[in-house]
Amino acid sequence: MASKISIRRRAFLGGIAALGAMHGLRMPALAAVSPSVANLPARSNVVIRNAYVMTLEPGQPDLPNGDVHVDNGLIVDVGTALAAPGAQIIDGRGFIVMPGLIDTHWHMWTTLLRNMSGDDRAHGYFPMTTALGKVYTPRDMYYGTLLSSAEALHSGITTVHNWCHNIMTYEHAVEDLRAMQESGLRGRFSYGPARSTPLTQPFSVADLERMHGDWASLSNEGLLTLGIAWRGVQAALPNTEGKMELRPLSPDMYRVEYEAARRLGLPVSVHLNSTKFDNSHIIALQKLGYVFDGLQVIHAINTSPEEMDILAAAGASVSISPASEMRIGFGLPKIAEFLDHKVNLALSVDTTPLTGNADMFGIMKLAQNLENGRSENEFKLPARKIVELATIEGAKALGLADRTGSLRKGKRADVIMVNTREVNIGPFTEPAYMLVDSAQASNVDTVLVDGRILKRNGKLTAIDVGELMDEASAASQSIKQRANWK
Repeated sequence: MASKISIRRRAFLGGIAALGAMHGLRMPALAAVSPSVANLPARSNVVIRNAYVMTLEPGQPDLPNGDVHVDNGLIVDVGTALAAPGAQIIDGRGFIVMPGLIDTHWHMWTTLLRNMSGDDRAHGYFPMTTALGKVYTPRDMYYGTLLSSAEALHSGITTVHNWCHNIMTYEHAVEDLRAMQESGLRGRFSYGPARSTPLTQPFSVADLERMHGDWASLSNEGLLTLGIAWRGVQAALPNTEGKMELRPLSPDMYRVEYEAARRLGLPVSVHLNSTKFDNSHIIALQKLGYVFDGLQVIHAINTSPEEMDILAAAGASVSISPASEMRIGFGLPKIAEFLDHKVNLALSVDTTPLTGNADMFGIMKLAQNLENGRSENEFKLPARKIVELATIEGAKALGLADRTGSLRKGKRADVIMVNTREVNIGPFTEPAYMLVDSAQASNVDTVLVDGRILKRNGKLTAIDVGELMDEASAASQSIKQRANWK
């Protein structure tokens, strides 16, 4: 099947704004080999000069009139008045330059179902995504995740965690992953079972092993890592009277998936303690020896102080998504409590059918306001701490802090420029509060991922947004028709 989406290579000649020709890219036959990164813009040799540089590197101050030199995918240096012979110059005056934002949990395939979570139980998020997810083709997975990827780049998100829980066939996984590959994003692809998979049935370990074996050709030269989206060991399920009760899941399911991940050395991510009906899941994991350094738990709203200490001691992390958690009625995330218990905490989009968009600035603002309001303390959660949750703490949660999350010499060049001269954000005052209180996705002027400029002057450089919207809209309508969804 052919795609009309044009992935455009940009040649930056005589200055960054000189854009090259657009290359049309046809959807290939389903295969285990990724598209070449040659279809992405070349890595740039640029120096951003005279910007307000927020490195977010622990212990390092901001540079009010700083430079960032990027070459061949690396941050060559961060400082003032840097020597950068041969580098193209980007004028950073009026911009906050900072590490790219990091999403730590996102069901990217669901973006074709944006704004479809209804006002009654039959049309709620879980029934809707389960019913429509069943009729997704591999092509639908591609367009859903490509649309999410485009929005991520537009919004200044340079790293995503694609929690893919609609893998009905290996081809569904390959096509979903292909969208990430073509976008140029950094991220983790977590392989999970389709939403309709019975809780007694593990996902295809053979397919996971196949993808793991092919990962050298699938990783976009190391931009992408592989993990598993796990279902845990217990779940809140309706009983015969329709009331929710906590029940253990089948060891024939959870052991197979967990042990496959550990055998292959893959990171594990799991939703747990999401509602008042789901509790003590972390204690249940600990009893089985399943809490370990690098485990990521998602939502964790109904987590006890004892469980927080278990996570902190093990080196596990928690990903919260306040916009979706509040929208769906899970409750309020315990942001300050997790931080007080020294748990690595990070932020996520989760799913745009609930959040509406993937604006990490909005998520930061909501997180701060929620915690300050609940504590009745204007100063409970400082803005800079919130920015850290969206950058360096997110990188730690995904095991990527050696590569991204802060601006430091030798790290990969994931950098964004936020325009502070727009009417919604200026005048220039306190940079951290400008980002948390005022900034919007539209203020992101420039985005570099691994040294490739993927957004410049407010426009994506590698994805034709108009054609993408045509294809995504057609795919969304087709899904609804096939599911007879009204």
